[in-house]
Amino acid sequence: MRALGRAPALSLRTRLTLVYGSLFLMTSALLVAVTYVLTVRTMDQGLTRSGDVDPEAFSRLQKLAAEGGLTSQDGIAQLMALREDADRRLAQQKRDVLEQLLQSSVLLMLVVGVLAVVIGYVVAGRMLRPLHRVTATARRLSESTLHQRIALDGPQDEIKDLADTFDRMLDRLDRAFDGQRRFVANASHELRTPLTINRTVLEVALASRKNPPETKALADVLLGNTARHERLIDGLLTLARSEREPGTRVATPLPDVVRSALDQLDDQAVDAEVDVEARLAPAAVSGDPVLLERCAVNLLENALKYNVRDGRVWVRTGVRDGEAFLQVVNTGRPVPSYEVGSLFEPFRRLRADRTGSRDGAGLGLSIVRAVVNAHGGAIDAVPRPDGGLSITVRLPVSVEPAIDAARPA
Repeated sequence: MRALGRAPALSLRTRLTLVYGSLFLMTSALLVAVTYVLTVRTMDQGLTRSGDVDPEAFSRLQKLAAEGGLTSQDGIAQLMALREDADRRLAQQKRDVLEQLLQSSVLLMLVVGVLAVVIGYVVAGRMLRPLHRVTATARRLSESTLHQRIALDGPQDEIKDLADTFDRMLDRLDRAFDGQRRFVANASHELRTPLTINRTVLEVALASRKNPPETKALADVLLGNTARHERLIDGLLTLARSEREPGTRVATPLPDVVRSALDQLDDQAVDAEVDVEARLAPAAVSGDPVLLERCAVNLLENALKYNVRDGRVWVRTGVRDGEAFLQVVNTGRPVPSYEVGSLFEPFRRLRADRTGSRDGAGLGLSIVRAVVNAHGGAIDAVPRPDGGLSITVRLPVSVEPAIDAARPA
């Protein structure tokens, strides 16, 4: 039930009709009034009476009549000539007045038309501003996360109904995605327990002297598979966490994040015989330091893992075009441009030589993309002509002073 004493809100269509109808009536009334005033003024100033004749010709006619040199026929002819002359002058005056009135009316019509268009444009913009707000919110959501809402205020019209419906849809989508992430996280936690037990049993079997070599060889194979499954579960947990909006944001310097990642992968770079060159210019971003460090680790690990012997990796940080960037370039085998996009999908690898890798679960670049999207950034990957990839992560620059938060306590 509506509250008593409150009039029902007018629909947007009704309001637009009233506004533009009122504007049209006002401009029409203004045009008619000004045209009427101009016509009256022009008629008063420009027209003479239809019976007026040329004063000089009328004086000559009176003089001839007084001297007796004017017959009746001549008088009639002279009078007809005078009248025709008066009619000609009156017609010319009418043409001049109509021409002037036409010019004034066209000019006034153009001025009033431009004024009406400007007023209509401004009014329509103000009335359609909520639609622009809905569009801007939808565009931001498509590029970042689903946590934002329109929360439009105003009368309960068509645009308000659209905004409320959009908010309810976002609530359902947010709950669905959040439920999916929770399911992945819970399932991963539940799977960790039996894998931990299996790993413990296999390690005991390997350490026991009573088991024959065949049993130990089988236990070693199963231990490797268990370790791979544990890495897969850890990757799923990280992926589920990185797809969420960071709960707390800290101003984090990218160079510190990259240095921490390089320290973790130093032994791997030595084993792979890959030379790593880092040029770390100052750049600070706002986000979760742990996720940002995991992003850097995954990028560098990918560059080392799919490199060639005696290859190279170049790491760059800095600020470009108002955005902080982290760029990782590596040598390696040629990468077809049409397969670059699939590398960021979960469990997708390039060609068969990356399938079934014992060193990863196929989630490294997927986690990178999820972390970048959660922080409102973008990621670009370009194949190098000589082989390998150039991956650039772009993130919004932090406006707060950065602190050394790359390494959690």
